[in-house]
Amino acid sequence: MIRRVIPRPTGLRTRLVFTFTLVAVTASLLVATIGYELAKTALLTRTEAASLDLVTKELATIDFPIGKLRPGEAAPTTRELDRVAHALAGPGRSALVEYGTLVATEGPMSLSDVPNELHGRAKQSVVTQRKLIDGELYLIVGAEVYRDNAGRPESTGLQAFVFFPLRDDERQLDTLRTTLAQTGLVIVLSALGVALLSARQVLLPVRRLSAAAQALGQGKLDTRLPVHGRDELAGLTARFNDAAAALELSVSELRSLEAMSRRFVADVSHELRTPLTAMTAVADMLSDEADHLPEAPAQAVRLVLREIERLRELVEHLIEISRFDAGTATLNLEPVNVADSIQDCLEVRGWSDQVTVTASQGLTANLDPSRFDVIVANLVGNALKHGLPPVVVTARATENGLEVKVRDHGRGIPHEALPHVFDRFFKAGAGRARSHGSGLGLAIARANVQLHGGTISVRAQHPGTLFTVWLPHI
Repeated sequence: MIRRVIPRPTGLRTRLVFTFTLVAVTASLLVATIGYELAKTALLTRTEAASLDLVTKELATIDFPIGKLRPGEAAPTTRELDRVAHALAGPGRSALVEYGTLVATEGPMSLSDVPNELHGRAKQSVVTQRKLIDGELYLIVGAEVYRDNAGRPESTGLQAFVFFPLRDDERQLDTLRTTLAQTGLVIVLSALGVALLSARQVLLPVRRLSAAAQALGQGKLDTRLPVHGRDELAGLTARFNDAAAALELSVSELRSLEAMSRRFVADVSHELRTPLTAMTAVADMLSDEADHLPEAPAQAVRLVLREIERLRELVEHLIEISRFDAGTATLNLEPVNVADSIQDCLEVRGWSDQVTVTASQGLTANLDPSRFDVIVANLVGNALKHGLPPVVVTARATENGLEVKVRDHGRGIPHEALPHVFDRFFKAGAGRARSHGSGLGLAIARANVQLHGGTISVRAQHPGTLFTVWLPHI
Protein backbone atom coordinates (compact mmCIF):
# COMPACT_ATOMS: atom_id res chain seq x y z
CA MET A 1 0.00 0.00 0.00
CA ILE A 2 1.49 3.33 -1.09
CA ARG A 3 1.11 6.12 1.42
CA ARG A 4 1.23 9.64 0.09
CA VAL A 5 3.30 11.93 2.27
CA ILE A 6 2.18 15.56 2.29
CA PRO A 7 5.27 17.79 2.36
CA ARG A 8 5.44 20.15 5.28
CA PRO A 9 6.23 23.83 4.76
CA THR A 10 9.93 24.38 5.40
CA GLY A 11 10.59 28.08 4.84
CA LEU A 12 10.25 30.34 7.88
CA ARG A 13 8.06 32.76 5.94
CA THR A 14 5.88 29.92 4.68
CA ARG A 15 5.53 28.52 8.19
CA LEU A 16 4.63 31.92 9.65
CA VAL A 17 1.99 32.58 6.97
CA PHE A 18 0.69 29.01 7.23
CA THR A 19 0.42 29.20 11.03
CA PHE A 20 -1.19 32.65 11.01
CA THR A 21 -3.70 31.61 8.34
CA LEU A 22 -4.42 28.32 10.11
CA VAL A 23 -5.18 30.19 13.33
CA ALA A 24 -7.44 32.62 11.44
CA VAL A 25 -9.27 29.78 9.67
CA THR A 26 -9.69 27.85 12.91
CA ALA A 27 -10.97 30.91 14.76
CA SER A 28 -13.35 31.79 11.91
CA LEU A 29 -14.70 28.25 11.75
CA LEU A 30 -15.13 28.15 15.51
CA VAL A 31 -16.91 31.50 15.67
CA ALA A 32 -19.07 30.69 12.62
CA THR A 33 -20.00 27.26 13.98
CA ILE A 34 -20.89 28.59 17.43
CA GLY A 35 -22.82 31.52 15.96
CA TYR A 36 -24.69 29.28 13.54
CA GLU A 37 -25.61 26.77 16.23
CA LEU A 38 -26.79 29.52 18.57
CA ALA A 39 -28.86 31.14 15.83
CA LYS A 40 -30.26 27.76 14.77
CA THR A 41 -31.20 26.88 18.34
CA ALA A 42 -32.83 30.28 18.93
CA LEU A 43 -34.76 30.10 15.66
CA LEU A 44 -36.02 26.56 16.26
CA THR A 45 -36.89 27.38 19.87
CA ARG A 46 -38.88 30.39 18.75
CA THR A 47 -40.67 28.38 16.06
CA GLU A 48 -41.41 25.55 18.48
CA ALA A 49 -42.73 27.93 21.15
CA ALA A 50 -44.97 29.68 18.63
CA SER A 51 -46.25 26.35 17.35
CA LEU A 52 -46.99 25.03 20.83
CA ASP A 53 -48.76 28.25 21.75
CA LEU A 54 -50.91 28.10 18.62
CA VAL A 55 -51.91 24.47 19.13
CA THR A 56 -52.60 24.97 22.84
CA LYS A 57 -54.80 28.00 22.23
CA GLU A 58 -56.81 26.37 19.44
CA LEU A 59 -57.40 23.19 21.43
CA ALA A 60 -58.54 25.28 24.41
CA THR A 61 -61.39 26.68 22.28
CA ILE A 62 -63.09 23.30 21.80
CA ASP A 63 -66.68 23.75 23.08
CA PHE A 64 -68.32 20.44 22.24
CA PRO A 65 -68.44 17.52 24.68
CA ILE A 66 -65.66 14.93 24.40
CA GLY A 67 -64.33 12.20 26.60
CA LYS A 68 -66.64 10.70 29.23
CA LEU A 69 -70.04 12.13 28.34
CA ARG A 70 -72.30 13.47 31.02
CA PRO A 71 -76.09 13.23 31.05
CA GLY A 72 -77.57 15.24 28.22
CA GLU A 73 -74.26 15.43 26.21
CA ALA A 74 -74.03 14.04 22.70
CA ALA A 75 -70.87 12.55 21.12
CA PRO A 76 -68.97 14.88 18.75
CA THR A 77 -69.71 14.60 15.07
CA THR A 78 -67.29 14.38 12.16
CA ARG A 79 -68.22 17.91 11.23
CA GLU A 80 -67.12 19.23 14.63
CA LEU A 81 -63.83 17.36 14.35
CA ASP A 82 -63.28 18.80 10.84
CA ARG A 83 -63.87 22.28 12.25
CA VAL A 84 -61.11 21.71 14.85
CA ALA A 85 -58.75 20.36 12.19
CA HIS A 86 -59.49 23.37 9.98
CA ALA A 87 -58.82 25.77 12.87
CA LEU A 88 -55.46 24.11 13.57
CA ALA A 89 -54.39 24.13 9.92
CA GLY A 90 -53.27 27.22 8.12
CA PRO A 91 -51.04 28.43 5.27
CA GLY A 92 -48.63 25.59 4.59
CA ARG A 93 -49.75 23.73 7.71
CA SER A 94 -51.51 20.39 7.87
CA ALA A 95 -53.54 19.08 10.79
CA LEU A 96 -55.38 15.93 11.76
CA VAL A 97 -57.65 15.17 14.70
CA GLU A 98 -58.17 11.65 16.00
CA TYR A 99 -61.04 10.72 18.30
CA GLY A 100 -61.71 7.06 18.74
CA THR A 101 -62.44 5.73 15.28
CA LEU A 102 -63.01 9.19 13.83
CA VAL A 103 -60.18 10.98 12.05
CA ALA A 104 -60.46 14.47 10.62
CA THR A 105 -57.67 15.80 8.38
CA GLU A 106 -56.83 19.16 6.86
CA GLY A 107 -54.05 18.97 4.30
CA PRO A 108 -52.12 16.15 2.62
CA MET A 109 -50.89 14.47 5.81
CA SER A 110 -52.27 11.29 7.33
CA LEU A 111 -51.82 9.29 10.51
CA SER A 112 -49.08 7.26 8.80
CA ASP A 113 -46.96 10.41 8.76
CA VAL A 114 -47.13 10.69 12.55
CA PRO A 115 -44.14 8.92 14.21
CA ASN A 116 -45.19 6.12 16.54
CA GLU A 117 -43.06 7.56 19.32
CA LEU A 118 -44.75 10.95 19.03
CA HIS A 119 -48.18 9.32 18.91
CA GLY A 120 -47.47 7.56 22.20
CA ARG A 121 -45.92 10.54 23.97
CA ALA A 122 -48.77 12.84 22.94
CA LYS A 123 -51.08 11.04 25.39
CA GLN A 124 -49.20 12.49 28.35
CA SER A 125 -48.35 16.05 27.30
CA VAL A 126 -47.90 18.43 24.44
CA VAL A 127 -44.86 17.15 22.52
CA THR A 128 -42.92 18.02 19.37
CA GLN A 129 -40.73 16.16 16.92
CA ARG A 130 -39.02 17.04 13.63
CA LYS A 131 -39.44 14.72 10.66
CA LEU A 132 -38.45 14.75 7.00
CA ILE A 133 -41.48 14.04 4.82
CA ASP A 134 -41.15 13.89 1.03
CA GLY A 135 -37.86 15.78 1.20
CA GLU A 136 -39.22 18.60 3.36
CA LEU A 137 -38.62 19.09 7.07
CA TYR A 138 -41.65 19.49 9.34
CA LEU A 139 -42.14 20.25 13.02
CA ILE A 140 -44.94 17.97 14.27
CA VAL A 141 -46.82 19.08 17.39
CA GLY A 142 -48.96 16.44 19.10
CA ALA A 143 -51.31 16.89 22.05
CA GLU A 144 -54.24 15.19 23.75
CA VAL A 145 -57.15 17.29 24.97
CA TYR A 146 -57.98 17.06 28.70
CA ARG A 147 -61.31 18.02 30.26
CA ASP A 148 -61.84 19.47 33.70
CA ASN A 149 -63.66 17.09 36.01
CA ALA A 150 -64.37 18.64 39.41
CA GLY A 151 -61.00 20.38 39.37
CA ARG A 152 -59.11 17.31 38.11
CA PRO A 153 -57.89 16.97 34.47
CA GLU A 154 -59.51 14.08 32.68
CA SER A 155 -58.23 12.47 29.48
CA THR A 156 -60.73 12.72 26.63
CA GLY A 157 -59.01 10.52 24.02
CA LEU A 158 -59.03 13.33 21.43
CA GLN A 159 -55.58 13.84 19.94
CA ALA A 160 -54.50 16.54 17.51
CA PHE A 161 -51.37 16.58 15.35
CA VAL A 162 -50.23 19.69 13.48
CA PHE A 163 -47.49 19.69 10.81
CA PHE A 164 -45.57 23.00 10.69
CA PRO A 165 -43.29 23.32 7.63
CA LEU A 166 -39.78 24.58 8.46
CA ARG A 167 -38.93 25.80 4.97
CA ASP A 168 -38.82 29.43 6.11
CA ASP A 169 -36.51 28.54 8.98
CA GLU A 170 -34.27 26.52 6.66
CA ARG A 171 -34.16 29.42 4.22
CA GLN A 172 -33.10 31.75 7.02
CA LEU A 173 -30.46 29.26 8.14
CA ASP A 174 -29.16 28.92 4.55
CA THR A 175 -28.90 32.70 4.34
CA LEU A 176 -27.09 32.73 7.66
CA ARG A 177 -24.69 30.00 6.48
CA THR A 178 -23.92 31.91 3.29
CA THR A 179 -23.35 35.13 5.21
CA LEU A 180 -21.07 33.38 7.71
CA ALA A 181 -19.11 31.66 4.92
CA GLN A 182 -18.62 34.96 3.06
CA THR A 183 -17.61 36.71 6.27
CA GLY A 184 -15.21 33.87 7.11
CA LEU A 185 -13.66 34.08 3.63
CA VAL A 186 -13.16 37.83 4.02
CA ILE A 187 -11.58 37.24 7.45
CA VAL A 188 -9.25 34.55 6.08
CA LEU A 189 -8.18 36.70 3.13
CA SER A 190 -7.59 39.62 5.46
CA ALA A 191 -5.62 37.39 7.81
CA LEU A 192 -3.57 36.09 4.87
CA GLY A 193 -2.75 39.65 3.82
CA VAL A 194 -1.82 40.61 7.37
CA ALA A 195 0.26 37.42 7.69
CA LEU A 196 2.18 38.15 4.48
CA LEU A 197 2.83 41.72 5.55
CA SER A 198 3.84 40.68 9.08
CA ALA A 199 6.08 37.88 7.80
CA ARG A 200 7.78 40.32 5.45
CA GLN A 201 8.38 42.80 8.26
CA VAL A 202 9.61 40.10 10.63
CA LEU A 203 11.78 38.25 8.13
CA LEU A 204 13.36 41.27 6.46
CA PRO A 205 16.05 41.55 9.17
CA VAL A 206 16.50 37.77 9.06
CA ARG A 207 17.09 37.89 5.29
CA ARG A 208 19.57 40.70 5.79
CA LEU A 209 21.37 38.63 8.40
CA SER A 210 21.39 35.65 6.02
CA ALA A 211 22.83 37.74 3.19
CA ALA A 212 25.43 39.22 5.54
CA ALA A 213 26.40 35.75 6.80
CA GLN A 214 26.75 34.56 3.20
CA ALA A 215 28.96 37.56 2.44
CA LEU A 216 31.13 36.67 5.45
CA GLY A 217 31.37 33.11 4.15
CA GLN A 218 32.56 34.48 0.80
CA GLY A 219 35.39 36.36 2.50
CA LYS A 220 33.84 39.84 2.81
CA LEU A 221 34.87 40.22 6.43
CA ASP A 222 34.04 43.94 6.57
CA THR A 223 30.31 43.19 6.24
CA ARG A 224 28.21 44.97 8.86
CA LEU A 225 24.48 45.62 9.30
CA PRO A 226 22.68 48.75 10.53
CA VAL A 227 20.97 48.33 13.90
CA HIS A 228 17.39 49.65 14.08
CA GLY A 229 15.30 49.67 17.24
CA ARG A 230 15.81 47.84 20.51
CA ASP A 231 13.94 44.59 19.97
CA GLU A 232 15.36 41.06 19.87
CA LEU A 233 16.26 41.27 16.17
CA ALA A 234 18.12 44.50 16.79
CA GLY A 235 20.06 42.78 19.58
CA LEU A 236 20.80 39.85 17.25
CA THR A 237 22.04 42.25 14.57
CA ALA A 238 24.32 44.00 17.07
CA ARG A 239 25.76 40.66 18.21
CA PHE A 240 26.28 39.68 14.56
CA ASN A 241 28.26 42.87 13.97
CA ASP A 242 30.38 42.17 17.06
CA ALA A 243 31.02 38.61 15.92
CA ALA A 244 31.91 39.79 12.39
CA ALA A 245 34.37 42.34 13.78
CA ALA A 246 36.00 39.71 16.02
CA LEU A 247 36.16 37.29 13.08
CA GLU A 248 37.75 39.90 10.84
CA LEU A 249 40.40 40.62 13.45
CA SER A 250 41.11 36.91 14.03
CA VAL A 251 41.31 36.11 10.31
CA SER A 252 43.60 39.08 9.74
CA GLU A 253 45.92 37.85 12.47
CA LEU A 254 45.82 34.29 11.15
CA ARG A 255 46.60 35.46 7.62
CA SER A 256 49.54 37.44 8.90
CA LEU A 257 50.83 34.44 10.85
CA GLU A 258 50.28 32.16 7.85
CA ALA A 259 52.15 34.54 5.54
CA MET A 260 55.00 34.74 8.04
CA SER A 261 55.06 30.94 8.33
CA ARG A 262 55.19 30.52 4.57
CA ARG A 263 57.97 33.04 4.22
CA PHE A 264 59.86 31.36 7.03
CA VAL A 265 59.59 27.90 5.43
CA ALA A 266 60.56 29.24 2.02
CA ASP A 267 63.49 31.24 3.40
CA VAL A 268 64.78 28.36 5.52
CA SER A 269 64.45 25.94 2.63
CA HIS A 270 66.37 28.20 0.27
CA GLU A 271 69.01 28.87 2.91
CA LEU A 272 69.47 25.15 3.45
CA ARG A 273 70.10 24.54 -0.23
CA THR A 274 73.62 25.98 -0.18
CA PRO A 275 74.99 23.89 2.69
CA LEU A 276 73.13 20.88 1.34
CA THR A 277 74.86 21.28 -2.02
CA ALA A 278 78.23 21.26 -0.30
CA MET A 279 77.22 18.35 1.92
CA THR A 280 76.03 16.40 -1.12
CA ALA A 281 79.36 16.94 -2.91
CA VAL A 282 81.27 15.73 0.14
CA ALA A 283 78.85 12.84 0.53
CA ASP A 284 79.54 11.73 -3.04
CA MET A 285 83.28 11.62 -2.25
CA LEU A 286 82.62 9.72 0.99
CA SER A 287 80.39 7.28 -0.87
CA ASP A 288 83.27 6.32 -3.14
CA GLU A 289 85.51 5.73 -0.11
CA ALA A 290 82.97 3.95 2.12
CA ASP A 291 83.81 0.51 0.75
CA HIS A 292 87.51 0.98 1.69
CA LEU A 293 86.85 2.00 5.30
CA PRO A 294 86.57 -0.31 8.34
CA GLU A 295 83.12 -1.66 9.11
CA ALA A 296 82.14 0.79 11.86
CA PRO A 297 83.20 4.00 10.00
CA ALA A 298 81.64 2.63 6.81
CA GLN A 299 78.28 2.16 8.52
CA ALA A 300 78.48 5.67 9.94
CA VAL A 301 79.25 7.08 6.50
CA ARG A 302 76.32 5.23 4.92
CA LEU A 303 73.99 6.48 7.69
CA VAL A 304 75.15 10.07 7.09
CA LEU A 305 74.62 9.62 3.35
CA ARG A 306 71.04 8.37 3.88
CA GLU A 307 70.20 11.24 6.20
CA ILE A 308 71.69 13.79 3.82
CA GLU A 309 69.53 12.33 1.05
CA ARG A 310 66.46 12.55 3.31
CA LEU A 311 67.28 16.14 4.17
CA ARG A 312 67.78 17.02 0.51
CA GLU A 313 64.41 15.47 -0.39
CA LEU A 314 62.69 17.25 2.50
CA VAL A 315 64.10 20.64 1.45
CA GLU A 316 63.06 20.11 -2.17
CA HIS A 317 59.56 19.16 -1.05
CA LEU A 318 59.31 22.15 1.29
CA ILE A 319 60.33 24.49 -1.54
CA GLU A 320 57.72 22.91 -3.82
CA ILE A 321 55.02 23.18 -1.14
CA SER A 322 55.90 26.82 -0.51
CA ARG A 323 55.34 27.56 -4.21
CA PHE A 324 51.84 26.11 -4.02
CA ASP A 325 51.09 27.99 -0.80
CA ALA A 326 52.30 31.26 -2.30
CA GLY A 327 50.18 30.67 -5.43
CA THR A 328 53.21 30.92 -7.74
CA ALA A 329 52.96 27.38 -9.13
CA THR A 330 52.06 27.48 -12.85
CA LEU A 331 51.35 24.98 -15.62
CA ASN A 332 53.40 24.72 -18.80
CA LEU A 333 51.20 22.53 -20.95
CA GLU A 334 52.34 20.62 -24.01
CA PRO A 335 51.39 17.37 -25.76
CA VAL A 336 52.98 14.50 -23.86
CA ASN A 337 53.35 10.83 -24.82
CA VAL A 338 52.08 9.28 -21.59
CA ALA A 339 53.79 5.89 -21.95
CA ASP A 340 57.20 7.46 -22.76
CA SER A 341 56.83 9.98 -19.92
CA ILE A 342 56.15 7.19 -17.38
CA GLN A 343 59.06 5.09 -18.67
CA ASP A 344 61.43 8.10 -18.52
CA CYS A 345 60.31 8.79 -14.93
CA LEU A 346 61.12 5.22 -13.91
CA GLU A 347 64.45 5.02 -15.77
CA VAL A 348 65.80 8.25 -14.28
CA ARG A 349 65.14 6.89 -10.80
CA GLY A 350 66.28 3.37 -11.51
CA TRP A 351 62.85 1.80 -11.01
CA SER A 352 62.28 0.29 -14.46
CA ASP A 353 62.98 -3.28 -13.33
CA GLN A 354 60.69 -2.98 -10.30
CA VAL A 355 57.56 -1.59 -11.97
CA THR A 356 55.22 -2.97 -14.63
CA VAL A 357 53.75 -0.35 -16.98
CA THR A 358 50.57 -0.89 -19.00
CA ALA A 359 49.93 2.00 -21.39
CA SER A 360 49.27 2.34 -25.09
CA GLN A 361 52.24 3.73 -27.00
CA GLY A 362 50.03 6.13 -28.90
CA LEU A 363 48.40 7.57 -25.76
CA THR A 364 49.00 11.34 -25.59
CA ALA A 365 47.64 14.08 -23.34
CA ASN A 366 48.09 17.83 -22.91
CA LEU A 367 50.08 18.02 -19.63
CA ASP A 368 52.85 19.80 -17.82
CA PRO A 369 55.57 17.15 -18.29
CA SER A 370 57.62 18.08 -15.23
CA ARG A 371 54.58 18.12 -12.91
CA PHE A 372 53.28 14.85 -14.40
CA ASP A 373 56.73 13.36 -13.70
CA VAL A 374 56.44 14.50 -10.05
CA ILE A 375 52.97 12.89 -9.75
CA VAL A 376 54.11 9.53 -11.12
CA ALA A 377 57.39 9.59 -9.16
CA ASN A 378 55.71 10.29 -5.83
CA LEU A 379 53.03 7.62 -6.30
CA VAL A 380 55.45 4.94 -7.56
CA GLY A 381 58.06 5.87 -4.94
CA ASN A 382 55.42 5.56 -2.21
CA ALA A 383 54.39 2.13 -3.55
CA LEU A 384 57.99 0.89 -3.67
CA LYS A 385 58.87 2.18 -0.20
CA HIS A 386 55.78 1.08 1.67
CA GLY A 387 54.26 -1.68 -0.47
CA LEU A 388 55.36 -4.97 -1.96
CA PRO A 389 55.83 -6.04 -5.59
CA PRO A 390 54.47 -6.26 -8.09
CA VAL A 391 53.95 -2.50 -8.51
CA VAL A 392 51.77 -1.83 -11.54
CA VAL A 393 51.20 1.48 -13.36
CA THR A 394 48.24 1.61 -15.74
CA ALA A 395 47.33 4.55 -17.99
CA ARG A 396 44.33 4.83 -20.29
CA ALA A 397 42.24 7.47 -22.00
CA THR A 398 38.73 8.02 -20.67
CA GLU A 399 35.79 9.81 -22.23
CA ASN A 400 36.84 13.18 -20.85
CA GLY A 401 40.43 12.83 -19.68
CA LEU A 402 43.40 10.66 -18.71
CA GLU A 403 43.33 8.03 -15.97
CA VAL A 404 46.51 6.77 -14.31
CA LYS A 405 46.47 4.01 -11.67
CA VAL A 406 49.32 2.91 -9.41
CA ARG A 407 48.91 -0.27 -7.38
CA ASP A 408 51.14 -2.24 -5.06
CA HIS A 409 50.52 -5.62 -3.43
CA GLY A 410 51.73 -4.95 0.10
CA ARG A 411 49.96 -4.95 3.46
CA GLY A 412 48.02 -1.85 2.51
CA ILE A 413 47.14 1.29 4.43
CA PRO A 414 44.97 0.96 7.57
CA HIS A 415 41.34 1.81 6.87
CA GLU A 416 41.27 4.65 9.42
CA ALA A 417 44.34 6.24 7.78
CA LEU A 418 42.96 6.35 4.21
CA PRO A 419 41.22 9.77 4.59
CA HIS A 420 44.53 11.34 5.74
CA VAL A 421 47.13 9.94 3.30
CA PHE A 422 47.26 13.22 1.34
CA ASP A 423 47.77 15.34 4.48
CA ARG A 424 51.15 16.97 4.92
CA PHE A 425 53.65 15.07 7.06
CA PHE A 426 51.16 12.24 7.61
CA LYS A 427 52.64 8.77 7.95
CA ALA A 428 50.34 5.80 8.39
CA GLY A 429 51.24 3.63 11.37
CA ALA A 430 53.88 3.96 14.06
CA GLY A 431 56.29 1.88 12.03
CA ARG A 432 56.49 4.54 9.35
CA ALA A 433 57.20 7.46 11.66
CA ARG A 434 60.95 7.19 10.92
CA SER A 435 60.63 5.74 7.42
CA HIS A 436 62.52 7.18 4.48
CA GLY A 437 60.62 10.12 3.02
CA SER A 438 59.44 13.53 4.07
CA GLY A 439 55.71 12.80 4.46
CA LEU A 440 55.06 15.42 1.78
CA GLY A 441 55.18 13.32 -1.38
CA LEU A 442 51.49 12.48 -1.63
CA ALA A 443 50.51 16.03 -0.64
CA ILE A 444 52.70 17.36 -3.49
CA ALA A 445 51.20 14.80 -5.89
CA ARG A 446 47.69 15.95 -4.99
CA ALA A 447 48.64 19.63 -5.38
CA ASN A 448 50.01 18.95 -8.88
CA VAL A 449 46.92 16.96 -9.82
CA GLN A 450 44.62 19.76 -8.62
CA LEU A 451 46.73 22.30 -10.51
CA HIS A 452 45.81 20.34 -13.67
CA GLY A 453 42.15 20.48 -12.59
CA GLY A 454 42.05 16.76 -11.86
CA THR A 455 41.37 14.46 -8.93
CA ILE A 456 43.32 11.84 -7.00
CA SER A 457 41.92 9.11 -4.77
CA VAL A 458 43.10 6.09 -2.77
CA ARG A 459 41.35 2.79 -2.22
CA ALA A 460 42.28 -0.35 -0.33
CA GLN A 461 42.81 -3.55 -2.34
CA HIS A 462 43.20 -7.18 -1.37
CA PRO A 463 46.14 -7.09 -1.15
CA GLY A 464 47.74 -3.68 -1.45
CA THR A 465 46.63 -0.13 -2.21
CA LEU A 466 45.39 1.54 -5.38
CA PHE A 467 45.93 5.24 -6.20
CA THR A 468 43.86 6.65 -9.07
CA VAL A 469 44.64 9.93 -10.82
CA TRP A 470 42.27 11.56 -13.28
CA LEU A 471 43.40 14.54 -15.37
CA PRO A 472 40.89 16.31 -17.65
CA HIS A 473 41.44 17.25 -21.27
CA ILE A 474 42.85 20.78 -21.28
